[in-house]
Amino acid sequence: SGQFLICTNPAVINEHDVKVYGKEPPGTPPMTVPHLDTRYIDGERTLLFGPFANVGPKFLKNGSNLDLFKSIKPYNITTLLSSAVKNLPLIKYSFDQILMTKEGCMNHLRTFYPEARDEDWQLYTAGKRVQVIKDTPEHGKGYIQFGTEV
Repeated sequence: SGQFLICTNPAVINEHDVKVYGKEPPGTPPMTVPHLDTRYIDGERTLLFGPFANVGPKFLKNGSNLDLFKSIKPYNITTLLSSAVKNLPLIKYSFDQILMTKEGCMNHLRTFYPEARDEDWQLYTAGKRVQVIKDTPEHGKGYIQFGTEV
């Protein structure tokens, strides 16, 4: 899933009308591009920074903690393992993100907004993202597809 820092200080929120994008870290997918963004959530203006990776076994926000484990079958284990081997930089990046503390997230934010104060921001889980992993003729076993497929 994705996490964002969300600003809780109305004075800071009202000061910034922004959409600022950084560059994606090397070896990571486009969804990792950090950005500082004014958004409206439930009709209320807010300021978000992220995304930061988060992980959990559920495929849907209200899914089961067994979703991931139920998806592993004898016929797809080689596809999953191939995907892991082919995407070691992405796996390392994801683990680094998952282990990042709020302090680490704030340090990233300060590259965009140096005056950011810890007490004005909190981590917020925005939703779920499940990647399609499949075998394809052009990419072989364990291709991670970023996007949506039905």
